[in-house]
Amino acid sequence: MKATEAKLLEFLKKSPQFIIPIYQRTYSWTKKECLQLWNDLLRTGGNSEISAHFVGSIVYIEKGLYQVSSQTPLLVIDGQQRLTTITLLLEALARHLGDAEPVDGFSARKLRNYYLLNPLEDGERGFKLLLTQTDKATLLSLVQQKPQSKEKSIRIEENFEFFMEQLDAIGEDLVALCNGLAKLIIVDVSLNRDQDNPQLIFESMNSTGRELSQADLIRNYILMGLEPKQQTELYSDHWRPMEIAFGQEAYGSHFDKFMRHYLTLKTGEIPKLRAIYEAFKEYARTPEMVQLGVKGILTDIHRFADYYCAMALSKETDKTLAAAFQDLSEMKVDVAYPFLLVLYYDYAKGLLSKEDFVKALRFIEAYVFRRAVCSIPTNSLNKIFANFSRVLKKDRYLESIQAHLLLRPSYRRFPSDDEFMRELKVRDLYSFPRRSYLLRRMENYGRKEFVPVDEYTIEHILPQNPNLSTSWKEALGSDWKRVHKTWLHTLGNLTLTGYNSEYSDRSFQQKRDMQGGFKESPLKLNEGLSTFETWNEDAIKQRAEKLAHRAVEVWASPELSEETLEKYQPKVEKVDDYTIEDHPFLATDAPMRPLFDALRKETLALDPCVSEEFRKLYVAYKAETNFLDIIPRKSKLTLSINLPFHEVIDPQGICKNVSNQGRWGNGDVEVGFNKEKDLPYVLGLIRQAFEKQMGDTDQE
Repeated sequence: MKATEAKLLEFLKKSPQFIIPIYQRTYSWTKKECLQLWNDLLRTGGNSEISAHFVGSIVYIEKGLYQVSSQTPLLVIDGQQRLTTITLLLEALARHLGDAEPVDGFSARKLRNYYLLNPLEDGERGFKLLLTQTDKATLLSLVQQKPQSKEKSIRIEENFEFFMEQLDAIGEDLVALCNGLAKLIIVDVSLNRDQDNPQLIFESMNSTGRELSQADLIRNYILMGLEPKQQTELYSDHWRPMEIAFGQEAYGSHFDKFMRHYLTLKTGEIPKLRAIYEAFKEYARTPEMVQLGVKGILTDIHRFADYYCAMALSKETDKTLAAAFQDLSEMKVDVAYPFLLVLYYDYAKGLLSKEDFVKALRFIEAYVFRRAVCSIPTNSLNKIFANFSRVLKKDRYLESIQAHLLLRPSYRRFPSDDEFMRELKVRDLYSFPRRSYLLRRMENYGRKEFVPVDEYTIEHILPQNPNLSTSWKEALGSDWKRVHKTWLHTLGNLTLTGYNSEYSDRSFQQKRDMQGGFKESPLKLNEGLSTFETWNEDAIKQRAEKLAHRAVEVWASPELSEETLEKYQPKVEKVDDYTIEDHPFLATDAPMRPLFDALRKETLALDPCVSEEFRKLYVAYKAETNFLDIIPRKSKLTLSINLPFHEVIDPQGICKNVSNQGRWGNGDVEVGFNKEKDLPYVLGLIRQAFEKQMGDTDQE
């Protein structure tokens, strides 16, 4: 490697050509970065005391270790964003200048022939900068002043238009801008392919522009070390189709999410969003993946990316599957995608029929929605779906999915019909984040002709206005304030209408009988409203009961016989029956009993799912498995907290690492305490283990 300081324009002038390798990301600067560059240029060029403005490095590969001195194109490793943006600005400036030359060297002809074109070369060699794919064609059309194609690069055109607008705004006063361009300084970094590792250098650089996405890093990791011919082949056959499928503007964010799901299904571990690249490198270096090779890995990624686009980005062509995917997408259950990818793979391979695939999707939808209605915390869903595929029995595919859902314990349970109906009838659904989804699904369930619910508004049959009319107060009775407060936003009082403004705060009879009223409504949700003579607490409850029974059909629970479920029940190790009386150090008059009682009360209060189990040598507290074991001692309580020692947050330093020691209990973290004043701090340690088991992991 050799690095020297250089003026950017001089560097461009003597460089033969810059080529962006196909594995590099597309142009991604936005108006924000362009505005910063523009302001820096005017500030620098307008102040004679500022001699230079540094804009970063240009890192490129040449066969030899020397600065620009031949006609060999330079393969840009870092600096594409700056080179492209300066090129756009120079083209805009050249068009604006016409025949003028406000500063020596800054005329349209000189800008084009020095920095944008190689006038003595033919074909693509005649351009200073060659980008990739859509960016390439768009930039070349701009530099040649030709019309753009329909498949133009949005970012390149937007930023070019931005610079044209800025130039129009300053008019003929171009001296500061030209001087600013002349003062731009870079570090010219030349790499030797045989001696330098471009990938390591690429990873270690801190770009002054937009941060590389995880997708950029993964693409470069896969393709950078290959020979150019193989790079082109793999990029064209696999990576470019994924870029197109994910979309020009949203490619980076969509791919990062997809890759997270892909790695989760492959490894069973959920990588953090900012650590996807590191997780991918670790996965790619496993013996199986090394044996599979780069082409095999990329082919597999491409296959699953197509499945993801079908499910998450509305690319599915089968109408029945597309409808199921849309409903799941509206539920925003991203954590389910690792499992859904497995289902789609088996469906594509013919291991799962379309009919069973759709049923499985609907069961997952019902599982997630029922839990939301019943206010069951969602923080365990990521772990549930991360490892769901490992319990599948491919010879009894749908049955095994149903059994696994029905046998989820405690906070991971599939709410029963009774629990679901009970909560659905009484909770505030108007403030429910999925209220539109709920009403849409209930209205369209069983319909062959889809009702566009978005064209309707949510109507409170009993009006929201707390200043109810006399007729409404009479209908509700003397206890009208309680009725209004209790039932206003609940299922029985909510419906859809296209006449919201006409209904206003009218009486129920008027809403029912007016033109466009409930009697004439074509919506299923309004069926039966015409039969009510008055609208009061009983009427709301009756309608809620009816709609709740329909909801049980819409979000149906799996149905398996007890005999079938028994086959899937995990084998439980027989545990001897112990009680607190079997622990002498926890006797009623024992010194540690009050402290144990206080700790026991707070631990069980963490969540209704927490259970207590007395064992021979310790007392276990479980959610799905042990997160805390208490070993009673004469003068203290020893706690075994089920966390890897390196993960525990312990500012006071009272935790002991017992991961490599013989011990009672199940944790790697041991804490001893005997004073009630330390209880709040100790509970903070215990809560960390509980939340980890519940799946409350950092998703960033």
